[in-house]
Amino acid sequence: MQTDTVTVAARADDLWKVYGEGVARVEALRGVSAEFAQSRFTAIMGPSGSGKSTLLHCLAGLDRPTSGRVFIGDAEVTALKEKALTKLRRDRVGFVFQAFNLVPTLTASENITLPLDIAGRDVDRPWFDTVVDTVGLRERLVHLPTELSGGEQQRVAGARALVSRPDIVFADEPTGNLDSRSSQQLLAFLRDAVDAHDQTIVMVTHDPSAASHADRIVFLQDGRVVDEMLEPTTERVLDRMKSLEA
Repeated sequence: MQTDTVTVAARADDLWKVYGEGVARVEALRGVSAEFAQSRFTAIMGPSGSGKSTLLHCLAGLDRPTSGRVFIGDAEVTALKEKALTKLRRDRVGFVFQAFNLVPTLTASENITLPLDIAGRDVDRPWFDTVVDTVGLRERLVHLPTELSGGEQQRVAGARALVSRPDIVFADEPTGNLDSRSSQQLLAFLRDAVDAHDQTIVMVTHDPSAASHADRIVFLQDGRVVDEMLEPTTERVLDRMKSLEA
């Protein structure tokens, strides 16, 4: 899917997501349309309740919108039945969440390769080595999650998302449970995945410092896209978020 010279990795077309009925009705997304470029790092930001995580989950095929369409590449996610959707998520999408979602009985290495093992695909060992060394986990591969720090666990989750070479990686507040040093390490890893390995990343965050690592920020407010920013800095993001929350 091309827009001029930019390949679109994911696209939302007039997305609505409504929860409840009557007085309990909540419009989490209200006609959101947005494109996310391949080989770019895009952040999604907005005040609490703006719909940013709902948008991410709809883009990733984890939640179905009430109406509208989602595409990953040329595949219309919203048209897929559950079996085909599961296959698309397994084969073409990576996930990094605030909760690390590691399997406690598996080593770091086994957690990283788990999606490939489930899919019955061979591990590309040179790429596995590249990912492991990029996140600095070479000495921790035989350890269980309980033997790893929070930052190390999140880096395992990041490596797991990338080891299958997905078309796109979705990250939902990936630094939310990390201290500042671990956060910077994870963000540097995500930035390097884009710059050195042409990965595509879409990240929800509330943190202006985290968002400053992105190439572009899409801002939501009250379930709508209200602005975007290219080449963000922490200061510019902070100012924009203050105006949205005013």
